[in-house]
Amino acid sequence: MANLHHQTKSLEEVHESVDPIGKKNIWKKIFAFFGPAYLVSVGYMDPGNWATDIEGGSRYGYALIWVLVMSNIMAIVLQSLSARLGIVYRKDLAQVNRETYPPVINFCLYILAEIAIAACDLAEVIGMAIGLHLLFGLPLIWGVTITIFDTFLLLYLQKLGIRKMEAFIISLIAIIFVSFAIELAFVKPSITEILSGIKPTLPDDYALYITIGIIGATVMPHNLYLHSALVQTRKIGDDDASKRVAIKWNFIDSTIALNLALFVNAAILILAGAVFFKHGMLGVNSIENAHQLLTPLVGNAWAPILFAVALIAAGQSSTVTGTLAGQIIMEGYLQLRINPWLRRIMTRSLAVIPAFITILIAGEDKMTDLLIFSQVILSIQLAFAIIPLIFSVTNKRMMKNFTIKPWLLIISLLITTVILYLNIKMVSTKAYELFYATEYFWVKLLIVVGLLSFTVLLLYTILYPLFGKKIELKSEHIHQAPLPLFIDTIGEYACIALALDFSEMDRIIIANAFRQASPNSRFVIIHVVESAGAKIWGKQTADIETIQDTERLENYVQQFKDIGKMATAHLGYRNRTSEIARICKETNAELLILGAHGHRGVLDLVYGQTIERVRHIVHIPILVVNK
Repeated sequence: MANLHHQTKSLEEVHESVDPIGKKNIWKKIFAFFGPAYLVSVGYMDPGNWATDIEGGSRYGYALIWVLVMSNIMAIVLQSLSARLGIVYRKDLAQVNRETYPPVINFCLYILAEIAIAACDLAEVIGMAIGLHLLFGLPLIWGVTITIFDTFLLLYLQKLGIRKMEAFIISLIAIIFVSFAIELAFVKPSITEILSGIKPTLPDDYALYITIGIIGATVMPHNLYLHSALVQTRKIGDDDASKRVAIKWNFIDSTIALNLALFVNAAILILAGAVFFKHGMLGVNSIENAHQLLTPLVGNAWAPILFAVALIAAGQSSTVTGTLAGQIIMEGYLQLRINPWLRRIMTRSLAVIPAFITILIAGEDKMTDLLIFSQVILSIQLAFAIIPLIFSVTNKRMMKNFTIKPWLLIISLLITTVILYLNIKMVSTKAYELFYATEYFWVKLLIVVGLLSFTVLLLYTILYPLFGKKIELKSEHIHQAPLPLFIDTIGEYACIALALDFSEMDRIIIANAFRQASPNSRFVIIHVVESAGAKIWGKQTADIETIQDTERLENYVQQFKDIGKMATAHLGYRNRTSEIARICKETNAELLILGAHGHRGVLDLVYGQTIERVRHIVHIPILVVNK
């Protein structure tokens, strides 16, 4: 029988699979904590960053380095908060949001999170395709197609365990790091000029668009979900001292990993500034152009090769962690588990299709524009991940002695304010331009509705935890507590099937079953799962409703056994009518007992169909009971 608590853990396959506590050597204990931040950091150096960094460096030289530094500070703070939430509360951000917000808002946050995953995956698909094109001359359309098959790589890595996956990602990070360290050695940039870029400045309005793209490419919303789950792969004691140790070493882990990401991003921007901006090539705004110009401008044939190799490594490493984030988001918000390969294909399809359409309609030269646009989409959704995170780590019920200090709260609020300001300014500016650029009324209406929806959802996300009802842990049980049995053992059938729906009607059905049973009768307890996941995936689904329904059936079976009755549990999927008929036939049931729905009018047409259809296809007596 599935265990409910076990099934609701973040990344249950690797949950608490690494034991720092059991390490006797102090260094082994410390290094056992290291790893989650490196999986997170690859999202900060994925191909989406390359497009924004190259364009920022080629247009403005080193002037936007301050944006990278600011983004890195933001990332360290926010990822540390995310790690703290996972370590202390032992739930990821998606699970926490499900507890905090009402269902409608939760669904909106889930959709936004999935869009962020799709945007991130789109960047990785394009980056991988461009990297393969640059290194091997493979057409982009074929490169995009090949990226579908990295599904099998992820599945293989998951089977090896979290430490093997971390080692694989770290090796790819090392390739990226070494490649750009060599690139910088080739171009020999001026340290003084680089330091001058730390001073905040925005040369023009377009620099704001690039700035938001850099922030979106650096501080990624899905990474906040991911980090809060990855830290739970470490076995941590329940005492405060163990949690403090885990928080400290995860902060160090985050600082080291994210500063490596800062080096890579800064190296790309500096490379673009030193090579293109210095030579007056302000229009270099694509990865392909940057690659083609590296050899003649740098004067070294290895420069473009290292560039392409690092791009492929960045795309491949990011796609692994992006898929993990998608799994966490779906399981946390919807409490729905599906097979990893199916989840991977769904996620990758959402990324491959836009890339295909862009290549076929707009042409291959528009791929970098699509890359930058994907990063702006990520930035727009940042607030909807950051705001719930801050509310969570300041919630005394969740964090107890580990709520963040006032100074850290102030810093977090400043970061949120900056991101909100940049996002609102960018969204309003782009909406204004598009509104007056189009002549179609439906486009104008869509813009207005979109802006209103964005504003309402943002305000609700901020205000609900402050002024809504007191946040309490929502029950993860879909049905009410198990009901006691009414026992009346008078009957004559050898096998009786009971179709239960886990309501008060169950007691009536069971009581009538005992009335019809003989001392040696056996009982077949049937329930058909009606969740969305069960209707789509059938027996392959393992969502929270299926898990609980299985437990409820087993609970009934045990109660039957406790009073000396023979009973078996049978779970059906998709269609109630056909499943009830199938189970009755397979178990050789001699009597079927159903509960009447008790509705009239229109509801009778909806709920009465099961009884009406079952009686036509089940060739045994049917007893319909009512309250």
